[in-house]
Amino acid sequence: MKLKLIKGLREIQSKYNTFFIDLWGVIHNGIQLYPEAIDVLENLNKLNKRFVLISNAPRPSKSVKKYLVNLKMNKIFLKNIFTSGEAALKTLKSNIYGKKFYHLGPKRDEDLIKGIEENKTSLDRCDFILCTGLFDNNSSLKYYENLLKKFTKLKMLCTNPDLIVHRGSSTEYCAGSIASIFEKLGGSVVYFGKPYPEIYNFCVKKDENILAIGDNIRTDIKGANRMKFDSLFITGGIHRNEFLDLPLENYDKVLNKYETKTNYYQEKLLW
Repeated sequence: MKLKLIKGLREIQSKYNTFFIDLWGVIHNGIQLYPEAIDVLENLNKLNKRFVLISNAPRPSKSVKKYLVNLKMNKIFLKNIFTSGEAALKTLKSNIYGKKFYHLGPKRDEDLIKGIEENKTSLDRCDFILCTGLFDNNSSLKYYENLLKKFTKLKMLCTNPDLIVHRGSSTEYCAGSIASIFEKLGGSVVYFGKPYPEIYNFCVKKDENILAIGDNIRTDIKGANRMKFDSLFITGGIHRNEFLDLPLENYDKVLNKYETKTNYYQEKLLW
């Protein structure tokens, strides 16, 4: 399909009955909601379009719902939220990878292990590593390389495949960065979230024509490609530096580097 930069989602919305919309970088920046993106949700709601807010947040869906309410999002938009943490939770409860785990991540992610806290243990006693992120934003990635290099025989469960995220104007590493280090050390990683199909399979209904919207080429767009969904890529998000002062005719070359393609582009999500 020929590359298309759209001014607003209204131009193409009639082609789709369902929208899978990424949260961080599209709807909010970790600190505040984007008013223009909320306007999109309002218009989709008025048109009775189904939309799922689908996130690689390493926490249960209900925790992200609470977070969005705190950002002052209208509860009417929160009917359908699904997170990579929720997908991981279903697996954790089944004990597929063993029972005892080492939680590698910040305290704010402990919502994910509520009810199974007694299975949390040390790195040298666990059956697997549950990675939800860095312990704190000041840790260096070298610290995690040193921490994990003797434990590569364990399997790591990564609840957020994203490498980085922008919180306001600052950049933070995500669980995917640690998982990448673990793989380079020779360890094996099971990923939950976009671009892996399980998270989508929880959300898809029969006979839907789906448009996936996101700002992360590695997760949102690659996931859409794998699922054969049409996609709208937001250039002003996680990859914004790659699109600075870039002419439109070169946009597809950026996606080609990641072996992906998209149907539409917007700098930010607008109606």
